[in-house]
Amino acid sequence: MAGSTSEKTGTDKPETKKGRRRPKELFTGAERPFDPEDLVQASGREVTPENLEWSKRLIEEKGAAAIERYLP
Repeated sequence: MAGSTSEKTGTDKPETKKGRRRPKELFTGAERPFDPEDLVQASGREVTPENLEWSKRLIEEKGAAAIERYLP
């Protein structure tokens, strides 16, 4: 083994199973702006007009806490 260097790439950056590099920073919850589509996707639902309406209502009711329920 060559220390902390990845054997697959020869770099110090770890790779995911599919060979893509991990992001340098991970963002959580509502620390960045999000829209109704983001909330629908984070909840594991299909992006449909009904689910977008659901997410809009949830964002209006709960604000940033709406997405924090689904993201760490």
